[in-house]
Amino acid sequence: MSKKTKAFLYNLLGFIVFYVPTMMLSSYLLKREDYVPSLIGFVVALILSPKFQFIKTAEGDKIFMKWLFIKGIKEVK
Repeated sequence: MSKKTKAFLYNLLGFIVFYVPTMMLSSYLLKREDYVPSLIGFVVALILSPKFQFIKTAEGDKIFMKWLFIKGIKEVK
């Protein structure tokens, strides 16, 4: 699997981890079945989920991560 695909899957997994519980919790608390819980889950997941990016460097292909709860940009091994 290429590093570009891994970065995409990491982004997707990180988003889903925050989106699904937030959507379900907001749906339960607001007692609504329309788009509002989905929108709340989307915004929360967009802000809280880590961002992964694939970059080609002189040393080779690398994946970097930036997250709200971690200072700076970290390389994913």
